[in-house]
Amino acid sequence: MPTLAELTRQHTDLDRGAVAHLQRLVSEWGMLADLCFGDLLLYAPTTDGRWLVIGQVRPATAQTLYAVDWVGDWADESERPLLSAAFERGEIVEGDLVLDDQPDTARMMAIPVRVDARPVAVLTREWSLRAGRLPGELERTYLGIFERFAVMIAEGSFPFATRAADSSSAPRVGDGAMVLDAEARVVFASPNAVSVLHRMGISANLVGQRLAELGFYDGPIRQSFERHEPVIEEFEQTPEITVLTRCLPVLSAGQVTGGVVLLRDVTELRRRDRLILTKDATIREIHHRVKNNLQTISSLLRLQARRLSSDDARAAVNESVRRIRTIALVHETLSRDPGEDVAFVEIVRPLVRLAEDGLQSPDRPIRFSTQGDGGRLPATIATPLSVVLTELLQNAVDHGFSVDDPTMRRGGHVVVQLANDGSELRIRVIDDGKGLAEGFDLDSAEGLGLSIVRTLVTTELGGSIVMRDATPEDAGAAGLDPDAPGTVVDLRLPLDPEP
Repeated sequence: MPTLAELTRQHTDLDRGAVAHLQRLVSEWGMLADLCFGDLLLYAPTTDGRWLVIGQVRPATAQTLYAVDWVGDWADESERPLLSAAFERGEIVEGDLVLDDQPDTARMMAIPVRVDARPVAVLTREWSLRAGRLPGELERTYLGIFERFAVMIAEGSFPFATRAADSSSAPRVGDGAMVLDAEARVVFASPNAVSVLHRMGISANLVGQRLAELGFYDGPIRQSFERHEPVIEEFEQTPEITVLTRCLPVLSAGQVTGGVVLLRDVTELRRRDRLILTKDATIREIHHRVKNNLQTISSLLRLQARRLSSDDARAAVNESVRRIRTIALVHETLSRDPGEDVAFVEIVRPLVRLAEDGLQSPDRPIRFSTQGDGGRLPATIATPLSVVLTELLQNAVDHGFSVDDPTMRRGGHVVVQLANDGSELRIRVIDDGKGLAEGFDLDSAEGLGLSIVRTLVTTELGGSIVMRDATPEDAGAAGLDPDAPGTVVDLRLPLDPEP
């Protein structure tokens, strides 16, 4: 369905100010439809002299007249005279509608939408005259309030030029409504509004009373009447009751003649919000403590390594320390971010810095860099993947660059490339080192690091891994020396692996 902005741009000569005014009206008119118990349609005059429906809303308080959407359609013969009369005279007019698919008589109220002293569109209320029960006090009151807002629309004072908050989050008419006079005294309160007040401990007769006299917080009402604009505010009436209110002033000739207060008891919603916040805080604290415990284990292992006399044993313990630090880094990131997902690049960058600090030396200057963004990943994927990446960086340095082997380069560059298309995560580790040994086969590699990588990628993560010599195209894409042999490790991980 085309938007209001698209339709006005394609078929009308309305300027940006007029379109912005109509968009504000559309953002408010759910309340108007509920107040008038009818469908509201917004018509705009087109450059070829016709009338185009650019907006439509149905009431939540009554049965709709139209089961289909008319946005983008043209006004018919019975509608055009009323639309033109309201637009040209700048006055509210009413008349009958002829609807082919409706056996009952229908009516239209055409309201000119004024901007800067000139009509720019017509808002219509369209409803059926089907016989039914006589309207009660609630229906008569709501219709009276709608008619006052209709006059404001025709005068150009509604919708309001500024809004205190997003009206989409505000209470609706069905949640509870109160009508106030110019002195902010209650003229009418709907049954749902009375129920909300009863839950707040206010059971006195409301009519003729100011809400402040009854113990109700009237800050939003005072602000709305003083500023001549709607005010949305949420407050705790008591430690057990939280209420969301919205007050709209009713204006006539620039003066406040009354107001409408919509209110909703959001106590249960806020209780659930607090539970969610408490849960998130608890989860982050758990990750923080796990990180601290892993760092303690890492420190104990480093102390133990210093007491070992065997170089092989010391190297094995140091590798374990490195792997534990990698897992601790994931938990540290999760302790800062709410939820169970983490931006993977926020883990990769610290891992690369750790590798740079721990694996390079003055006689082996190796640069590490990261390219791309892996998106957000669940912790169940990010943790083993971080261990895999750490092993691959270590492997790239140990087998691609060496100060002891004269056939290897003493320094170089290692690049980690990340890509996430929503269904697959791709990680490439590219270096410009020596390249793979002749006859190398990953499946038959016996080193512990590559065994860990192969097991985690293929078994736990359900992905695939390929190790091969780098091509000049690989090196060029990564910004490396295209003449160096180099190695490429290509990981592909489905983001929804098969169980």
